[in-house]
Amino acid sequence: MTVSSRATDTRTADTRAATTGPAAPGGHDTTPAPPPAPPKAGARTARRLLGLPDPAALRRMGSIGRAELTLLLRNRTALMMALIMPFFMAAATYSVSREMDLAEVGLSVGALVITGGIGMILLFVVYSNVISVYVARREERVLKRLRTGELSDGEVLAGAALPSAVLALAQCLLLVGIGTAALDIGFPEQPVTLLLGLLLGPALMVLLAAVTAAFTRTVESAQITALPLFMVSAFASGLIVPLETLPDTMADIFRFLPMTPVIELVRGGWLGTLEGTDVLRALAIALVWTGVAVFAVRRWFRWDPRA
Repeated sequence: MTVSSRATDTRTADTRAATTGPAAPGGHDTTPAPPPAPPKAGARTARRLLGLPDPAALRRMGSIGRAELTLLLRNRTALMMALIMPFFMAAATYSVSREMDLAEVGLSVGALVITGGIGMILLFVVYSNVISVYVARREERVLKRLRTGELSDGEVLAGAALPSAVLALAQCLLLVGIGTAALDIGFPEQPVTLLLGLLLGPALMVLLAAVTAAFTRTVESAQITALPLFMVSAFASGLIVPLETLPDTMADIFRFLPMTPVIELVRGGWLGTLEGTDVLRALAIALVWTGVAVFAVRRWFRWDPRA
């Protein structure tokens, strides 16, 4: 080999070493791994069409949710209200329903108690609790600080409500198990319809809680501002008194209340009493209330206590 060729090989080796870095002991390649491929355009499009958040948004909401869960576990009063009151109200419904003649309308005491109990969980654990969370974080200016970062408004509100929604879903599933095993009301006849009610209920209650929080000045007054929707839903949406026992005109009016379509989907999905048109009507009413609540939150929700 000539001198010139050895010089050329030396320059080539030096160039390769400068590009890839020094070789690791044992002769292993230390070439840096290529950057991860970006998510496919098809996956991003599907998420946008379905209205699903991207993984980064899920991580951000999860971080807020973990912080709120820690605060909820430290607040013993709120925790006991969320864990005990729905089941206490379900027991009260059981006592009241035993005096009703439910067989004439195709219901049983167990079906009324369990489905009404699910509604009580949504009102106590999600609606009432989330109002206090939003108002407290606003008064502490936490919401205002979170908005200055990379989180969107929806991520802030959803993350703060995440522990309450998850806890409510867990309690609803527990009631489903109790109703199936202990109260002898059988398995759900239309599980898809029941699942729609269990998913729409927490989402609608979170939005209505945000609307109510917009008109709630302090945490102490949250119990007062939550009372109108709570009382109307408890007694006019079929939680305690079934709509089937009311006059037809009154029942038709009450079907347009926010909680009524959720209870109809849950109860009808369990008992199999809803036909296709009834399911579509309940879904349409629930979606209309959801749209109205989204508009109201964007229009009137206050992020600053001085707003």
